[in-house]
Amino acid sequence: MLPHKLTLLLPIFLILLPLARPDLASERTALLALRSSVGGRTLLWNITLQNHCKWAGVQCDHDQVVELHLPGVGLSGRLPNGIFGNLTHLQTLSLRFNALTGSLPSDLASCVHLRNLYLQRNLLSGEIPEFLFSLPDMVRLNLGHNNFSGAIPLEFNKLARLRTLYLENNQLSGSIPGLNLENLEQFNVSNNLLNGSVPVKLQTFSEDSFLGNSLCGKPLKLCPGEGAAISPSGEIDNNNRGKKKKLSGGAIAGIVVGSVVFLLLVLFALILLCRKKSSKKSSSVDIATMKHPETEIPGDKPVSDVENSGQSNGYSVAAVAAAAMTGNGRTELNSNDGSKKLAFFGNSPKVFDLEDLLRASAEVLGKGTFGTAYKAVLEAGPVVAVKRLKDVTISEKEFKEKIELVGAMDHENLVPLRAYYFSRDEKLLVYDYMPTGSLSALLHGNKGAGRTPLNWEIRSGIALGAAQGIEYLHSQGPNVSHGNIKSSNILLTKSYDARVSDFGLAHLVGPSSTPNRVAGYRAPEVTDPRKVSQKADVYSFGVLLLELLTGKAPTHSLLNEEGVDLPRWVQSVVREEWTSEVFDLELLRYQNVEEEMVQLLQLAVDCAAQYPDKRPSMPEVRQRIEELRRSSLKEDQDQIQQPDLINIM
Repeated sequence: MLPHKLTLLLPIFLILLPLARPDLASERTALLALRSSVGGRTLLWNITLQNHCKWAGVQCDHDQVVELHLPGVGLSGRLPNGIFGNLTHLQTLSLRFNALTGSLPSDLASCVHLRNLYLQRNLLSGEIPEFLFSLPDMVRLNLGHNNFSGAIPLEFNKLARLRTLYLENNQLSGSIPGLNLENLEQFNVSNNLLNGSVPVKLQTFSEDSFLGNSLCGKPLKLCPGEGAAISPSGEIDNNNRGKKKKLSGGAIAGIVVGSVVFLLLVLFALILLCRKKSSKKSSSVDIATMKHPETEIPGDKPVSDVENSGQSNGYSVAAVAAAAMTGNGRTELNSNDGSKKLAFFGNSPKVFDLEDLLRASAEVLGKGTFGTAYKAVLEAGPVVAVKRLKDVTISEKEFKEKIELVGAMDHENLVPLRAYYFSRDEKLLVYDYMPTGSLSALLHGNKGAGRTPLNWEIRSGIALGAAQGIEYLHSQGPNVSHGNIKSSNILLTKSYDARVSDFGLAHLVGPSSTPNRVAGYRAPEVTDPRKVSQKADVYSFGVLLLELLTGKAPTHSLLNEEGVDLPRWVQSVVREEWTSEVFDLELLRYQNVEEEMVQLLQLAVDCAAQYPDKRPSMPEVRQRIEELRRSSLKEDQDQIQQPDLINIM
């Protein structure tokens, strides 16, 4: 009897079985409907593939679409209803940097597992939809740079897990409601039409989060009436506050007299100082024509971080170096002393001597880890970079032995050391001048409209060149390392070829020059910055690769969460969202090399592993970069040869 009942129930199970599993066909249909309903560039999906989980930007888990990433692909028009109702397992949706218009489709409410919603930099409009507050798992919500209007709903408090709320650059009006989100870490409502005071719970965020509105209260200026005296009845005593602001005539007179006396004393001191300076004469170099002997060295930027303007300030190297001195301002650059000359390395052309160098017009490039650097333009000869070392504590004999090893380094991806000068008070190093400046300046310097985007070919080429230079250094012996790898020490030629600089200098300076040398780049096992292993160099290079790919400097305290270093931030984003959310926006336009970008990202993460024995060697790193560059070059050639296939996809 029992088998007979099972036989009767079997058709029912067969009917219910498809209903228990996600309708894969409906997910595919929904994605195709999205593709056809939004204008702009056609999504590069190979629709001949039956498995839609292999389409670009689609990520699945157990054959269910859980992430959809389509940033910066030229989508335009309205998002229609009827699509997201069939993508109910969606956890991350990224449609940022497109041209989508209208309001959000209401069936997005069906995505009850949605955690990350990135819609910034579109043309979306209307009020913030109420259905968003029915998504309890929401962690990251970015609606910035759209045309949303109306008030900021108090219902945001329903999103208890919310950590990021970006609403900047919209048309939102009214006051900011009393948001009470304990997990909120990132918040921005700047450049809207908001008014009133900043709620107490949000006053811990910086003022940049509220600028461009008619708001008041911390962290902005105080609201009218704040800080006034309170009468016993509890009312604001504005009269009493006004009285406190008034000063008596005697107090005003005292302030005026004191200010005059102080100015006279300062003027008298300046006159004495000028007379003292003018009485000094130098027998070593001709600086009598120097107009401003007390010229201040501008800024405190790394030497290579400064973008080279090509402008000369007209001072000699000796004059600028003297201006940088503390104490009595003297500098021992004695060209008349036959024992003190520039020492050139190998076959470096001796087209100038110390006296020529001292007469060259100098431009201060900046202050770096090991000293101040200048661009020196000689009257007849090359343009060179002169580094004036500080805190050199070793003897002249030891200095010469160590600097000879540095000068012997010869590789096309190293900045060659041409000559050096040593005296008791002065140690100078002469390098080739790199006109394009540093990788740091290229990545983080000019962010304006005139900036030329750095494409994949340039960035991967810089990565390969730097890897080749560091690999050469490591090949000189097991104890030879760079010790100070960072983007400001990767200099570039006019054709963007990488040249590694500042190698071999860590052993020349005292401990006072090293504590903050590699902030953000230092491997966790390094305790003495003067003793850095080759595996620690690999870690620093891994951080450098992450900087190349993300466009973020590792020294920034705010990456995704305050105080998190760049490797941990990348790992957290890849784990919580998707790999493409990590990349610099300038790289996202090159979708044909997305696989190679992911491979380089994985290499960077491997290099920045917590434990040294988990990191690859520099020869392995160089080989992997070469392979992925060859792969991307092959893909470019294939696409050129098969344009019709691209159009079909």
